[in-house]
Amino acid sequence: MIHMENISKVYANGTEALRKINLDIERGEFVFIVGPSGAGKSTFLKLIMREEKANFGNITVNGYNLMKIRKRKVPYLRRTMGIVFQDFRLIEKMNVYDNIAFAMRVIGESEKTIKKRVPYMLDMVGLSGTEKRRPSELSGGEQQRVSLARALVNKPEIIVADEPTGNIDPERSFDIMKLLSDINKNGTTVLIVTHDHDLVQQFGGRIIRIEDGVVTEDKKIYTQFNPSPAPDAAGENDASVSNDNAPDSDSSASADTNSEKTEEKES
Repeated sequence: MIHMENISKVYANGTEALRKINLDIERGEFVFIVGPSGAGKSTFLKLIMREEKANFGNITVNGYNLMKIRKRKVPYLRRTMGIVFQDFRLIEKMNVYDNIAFAMRVIGESEKTIKKRVPYMLDMVGLSGTEKRRPSELSGGEQQRVSLARALVNKPEIIVADEPTGNIDPERSFDIMKLLSDINKNGTTVLIVTHDHDLVQQFGGRIIRIEDGVVTEDKKIYTQFNPSPAPDAAGENDASVSNDNAPDSDSSASADTNSEKTEEKES
């Protein structure tokens, strides 16, 4: 799903943000990226989303070779991800429904599918009945749940959350993390950058520590939210957020994305 081999990133001003990163993140993992400010965590995310390009090494995300990907194909890569931002990035002039629907409209989804999918996502994050409210009428925790619903609405393979609890209180932080944990249990890969060590210890999973641009630790912590797997459970949980009860998207959009991914693998 995510493969990095000897990845290094040096910015134009000479800053060496990442040095010889080697790691693999598999489908269905629940991963925390931790480390001090300036350690390289943000650069790590930017490389995955192809906002930046590595100077050296090889990186593959969801079947796309990010060292060779054409610029016109980057949007297809990003359609395989759902991004959750610390500052929510909701559009104030749009109500809750349209903020979520916007993510579907930009990829050409039908209004029929949107009308089914948006209420489903709002119910999933516990915000049914808020469709007509503006972002400014919501609490910080509610805004972050709208952001999460928007990230999930196109059924991404990976959820990337950049400090998702940074602007909300501890109680709401737990709620957001519990939602991410529940989403992961349905098979969606979840990648979280955070400074909140208490939440890391509470929820566990795979912990990757970056310091001075280098991976200094890569371990697993088992908790009630991420228990040690049973010996015979491997490979059984391969569902995604788009479960059997979720409204489906039009097949044409999925086919277009799959064809783009196959083409990129072959190039």
